[in-house]
Amino acid sequence: MTQAVSVDADAPPGRGQGRPWLTLLAVSLGVIMVMLDGTVVAIANPVIQVELKATLSDLQWVTSGYLLALAVFLITAGKLGDLFGHKRVFLVGVAGFALTSLAIGLSSSVGMLIALRVLQGLFGALLQPAALALLRSAFPAERLNMAMGAWGAIIGLSSAGGPIIGGLLVENVSWQSVFFVNVPVGAAALAFGLWALRESRAQALSRVDWLGVLLLSFAMFDLVWAIIKAPTWGWGDVRTVAFLAAAVLIGALFVFWQSRAREPLLPLSLFRNASVSIGTVLMILMAFSMFGAMFFLTFFFQGVHGLTPLDSGLRMLPMSAGMIVASPIAGVLIGKLGPRITIAGGMVISAVAMFLMSRLTVDAAFADTAIPFVLLAFGLSPVFVGATEIIVGNAPEELSGVAGGVQNSAMQVGGALGTAILGAIVSARVADVLPGHLGPAAAAVPPEQMGLLEAAASVGAAPPGTGPIAKVLADASHLSFMDGLNLGFLVSTAVAVLAAGLALFVRAGRKTEGAPVHLG
Repeated sequence: MTQAVSVDADAPPGRGQGRPWLTLLAVSLGVIMVMLDGTVVAIANPVIQVELKATLSDLQWVTSGYLLALAVFLITAGKLGDLFGHKRVFLVGVAGFALTSLAIGLSSSVGMLIALRVLQGLFGALLQPAALALLRSAFPAERLNMAMGAWGAIIGLSSAGGPIIGGLLVENVSWQSVFFVNVPVGAAALAFGLWALRESRAQALSRVDWLGVLLLSFAMFDLVWAIIKAPTWGWGDVRTVAFLAAAVLIGALFVFWQSRAREPLLPLSLFRNASVSIGTVLMILMAFSMFGAMFFLTFFFQGVHGLTPLDSGLRMLPMSAGMIVASPIAGVLIGKLGPRITIAGGMVISAVAMFLMSRLTVDAAFADTAIPFVLLAFGLSPVFVGATEIIVGNAPEELSGVAGGVQNSAMQVGGALGTAILGAIVSARVADVLPGHLGPAAAAVPPEQMGLLEAAASVGAAPPGTGPIAKVLADASHLSFMDGLNLGFLVSTAVAVLAAGLALFVRAGRKTEGAPVHLG
């Protein structure tokens, strides 16, 4: 049975309803939690390893379990918002995220911590698509670009503050404090959201396509799991191939079911709009290029240059802080020039920045990374803002939550692909060039130790030891890592150029359409 929902018939087409800027502030408070959590946990990992006696595999699961739950559930979460109300789903996500953060801080074992991180990922998935849908509902179409620009600036501010806040908390309080900080932020987001947000959803409530949920969840799980494990197993390993094949098979079954289901989880008509499809691919390519390449810069700063986590965060501040400035400018440019030129130009700037970083050397100074970081901020911001706008803006209003889930899923999958594929490229390059950098010293390294040296070099680390041979090994490790890093950035450059060409085929989101539906 469906339930009819009243529509504000007096509202002009294409005009947002409610309190636009209060809505932006309310949803931003919730998303700040997610963004801070994504950056501070990496800084807390070394202390967690010592205090909870965690293995390297355990620490990988602290991050991977969260990302896996987030990626698998995003589209389903978007659909739940469309059906049951974006405000309601957003507030449930905020409350759940804050409570699981509290429970994580109280964890006494690494197993409990991992389980709670998975649960936290599920609540994070509820929060993000609903936030985008609420913005889409609150802002008039002609001001959506401006809202997305402000949204990008807030994300940039959160990303910039994360490493610094995390470093200060871990060094001066405890690792638990990086999770406890989500509790007051979540309480503020919940209270402010209850007051400021107006409910919106589709015009009729209907049943959930549970078979679609299961098929999509298993397909996404197999895909993301294969991507996460491939660097360890190997891309040609039978386990990797099996999970990828399962993802393709179950994904095909999902598409077939969606074409037959009366009320599908992900209506395939959404992708008949070429801009939605291209925007999704652009988001994957952007995340591949950015997250994949940035992942290895932390090893460059901490392994090669020996910086602390806090100092590493400060070294990356030009990019995060630059996004605070660049994102609103990107929103204005997209409004004036349209997404086609703006996104393509942004990817060209990003390609230039990636190419400059492919020229980094072991003794690179602050300016050698700061200049490319600033370029990246002004290059990636138009892509993030524009791709989000063309995905959410071109989707029908009643599918805005699903569109938000697609956008977030594309980013998660792209980031996981970039980290895994570029990781494999860097590792292969290190293994290829390491003997050459060792020179005559290669004969002094036992065959069983060469694999350990390659593993250390793949993350920019130097093997322990003292004396002349230790210095030779350290220099060879760092030089090999830089060769791998440079190749990784060259691949990211090529991906950015590909994305720039693809952006020439997009168009802006709809400027006029029926008024959003509000409830309560």
